Formats: sequence, structure tokens, C-alpha cells
Amino acid sequence: MKKLIPQGAKNIYHLFQAILANLWFGFPTRKLKVIGITGTDGKTTTAQMVTKILEEVGKKVAMASTINFRINGIEEKNLSHFTTLSAFAVQKFARRAVQADCEYLVLETSSHSLDQYRVWGVDYKTAVITNVTREHLDYHKTMEKYRQAKTKLFQNAQVAIVNADMKNPEEFLQHKNDRKITYSLKDAQADILAENIELGIDKSIFAINNQKFTLNLIGDFNIENALAAIAVGVSENISLKICAQALEKIMGVPGRMEYVPNNKGLNILVDFALTPEALEKLYSLLAKIKKPTARIIAVFGSCGERDRGKRPIMGEIISQHADFVIATNDEPYHEDPMQIINEIVAGIKNKTKDTNFWIIPDRRAAIAKALQIAQSDDIIAVTGMGAEESMIVGDQKIPWNDRQVILEELAKMK
Repeated sequence: MKKLIPQGAKNIYHLFQAILANLWFGFPTRKLKVIGITGTDGKTTTAQMVTKILEEVGKKVAMASTINFRINGIEEKNLSHFTTLSAFAVQKFARRAVQADCEYLVLETSSHSLDQYRVWGVDYKTAVITNVTREHLDYHKTMEKYRQAKTKLFQNAQVAIVNADMKNPEEFLQHKNDRKITYSLKDAQADILAENIELGIDKSIFAINNQKFTLNLIGDFNIENALAAIAVGVSENISLKICAQALEKIMGVPGRMEYVPNNKGLNILVDFALTPEALEKLYSLLAKIKKPTARIIAVFGSCGERDRGKRPIMGEIISQHADFVIATNDEPYHEDPMQIINEIVAGIKNKTKDTNFWIIPDRRAAIAKALQIAQSDDIIAVTGMGAEESMIVGDQKIPWNDRQVILEELAKMK
């Protein structure tokens, strides 16, 4: 029935709900400095970083992200599987932030919520874009419409913070914002430029204007996320030194390049990467930082009821970089899990089935297989679900956490 209702009609309903929610809760975001973070990849990590920087200078901060909610340091998990909640949930959370005397609200803002008016009435002070790459074309249909949805965040924001390295950054710099800040890993004309970059297997180092930054997170994509957060700090008159102190205190973000400890000598990572761009960045990094004799083992699937066209692209990217590929189930929703897997497998190149490539629909069994074939120093990357606490199969929400399953399977090994 839901699919028979045109999206335009649904959006009118969402707009009505947003107006009602703002009236009901008294337009709470007008009493907060709201920092909206959008982008295909990196939103969650950037939100955590921004929050840490603001808290470092003693600010009272509320944050709503894909993985968690936070008010004045008190956290609770986001179990909804949504980046941005319903209009009523957003406004209720903002009201709680006001009641807790928060000055800031850091709000992960999805393209869906912008297109559907779910964040209508949110008074964004600062808009941040991490990147825009292929995703959600099942909903937006074209990349142009996807980008247009994200530009809505910037239309009325006072401050615009844009990744100069993304495709067509000027699209997000065309509005009459009071201040515009660009950041980059390579564009010398950017306002905030990362220099002297060093990428390691357990940390990343870079400098901005001779201020050294050390991240306990790996990959140049995490440096990009840090630059976005630093730009927010700079826009709020927080020094680079303070930003560096805050970021170095972040020891990891759940489900984002999360290291799983073990006594097998293995490098096991859990990551949310679920777009071709994110997977390309992830596996290119792993190829750079691994030991010469180490092998890369990939365990991955693709979410159901999402952009089907990206599935073979994901398969091809991973097969190019990984030594062993294990295609498995992700969250199928109401799709046939095997159909999803077969569409991924269509893109896998240069691999021999049951030799260096396996189809194992049961995600636990797929993880167990990866652990069985792994040798000391190998890197196992389990991607797609990140820190999710459940897996949606049909109308059921089944308890599931990749990190926990990995630990359980490790415990079974002799």
C-alpha cells in the first residue's frame, strides 16, 4: 500500500507533521546553535568529532547521529536504523536539549529528511557537507536530484562548510551564507588544508598551519572528516590547538573502522562502508597499510530495498582489492537475500568460487569462514552493518551486531 502512494503526497504529510511538531514543542531549535552534517559518507564520524571539539571548550552539546544520541555527555544508542528521525522525534530531542541548557545541537541530516521536509523548522546555523557519491538512487532516481536534496541544508544556514575535494563543491557554495569555509587534502586554495599527512595502521597524522594533529583513526577519509569538524571549530572561534587536543582523545567510533581485539594476530575491522566510493577508499587504504605478506579478506553484502545498481559495482571494487571475498547477507528487508547476493556476485572479477571466493548467505557463517582462513597479520574487513544492533529481515528486527558476533566466533576457535 505504501508504494502506491506518490512520494509527493507523502512529503506533504511529512511537512504537515513537521509544522505540527514545531508548534507542539515551541520551535526549540531557535534556542540552539544547530550544526547540520550531511553527506554520503562520514556523517557519523564527523558528528562525533564536532561534538568532542565543542565539549573540549566546555560547551553543553546535544548530538543526534546514526549510531547514538548524546546530551551533555550522557549517551544512548540509536536503534532506529534511521540517520534522521521523524519530525516529532527530532523536535522532541531538540526540546530535551533546550531543557538540558545545551547551547549546541549537532544533527546528522540525511537527504531523505531534507527532501521530505522532516527537518522543516530546524534553524540550522551551520551546514556541513562531507561528500556526495552514489547512494540512495532507489529514492532520488538521479545523482542530480540527490545532490539537490542535500543543497537544501545550505539555503538558509549562516555558515557553509564544504569539502573542496568533492565533485562540484561550488554547488554547495552558491547560497548567501554569511561565512563559507572550504577544507581539503590537496587544494592549496582551501581555507583549511591538511599537510604533512602520514597514514599508519593505527593512526593518522597531519598538520594545519604548523599545528600537528594525531587521530587514533586510520585513513585519509578520516582526516577529511576531521577537517570538516575542525572547520566547525574554527567557525566557532575555537583554536586549532584545542581542536587537536579534542580529536586526539577520540579512540574510535563504534562501527566505523572499529578494530576488534583478538589474540590470533589478526587485524579485524568492522566498518559501515556500504557505497562504492566508501569501499574503494577503505580497501585502497588497507592495501597500502598491510604488511607485504598479509592478505585482505572481505566479508560483505548489500542492503535490501536500496539502489540495486550499485551492487555489482561493489562486488567489482572489492574483488579488485581483496585476496579472499565472501559475499553474504546484509539487511535484506523484504527483498530475496539470494537475489541481492547474486547481483553483487555479478560484479566479482578474477576470483574462483570456493577457492578465493565464497557465497555464504548466513552472515555468522561467513564471518566464521573468514576467521578460519585467516593467518597472522591478515586483515579481515566486515562491512555494511557497522555498529547496528539488529538486522531487518522482512518484518522482523533480529538482534545482530557484527563486532559481537566476531568476538563470539573467535571464542569458539582453539
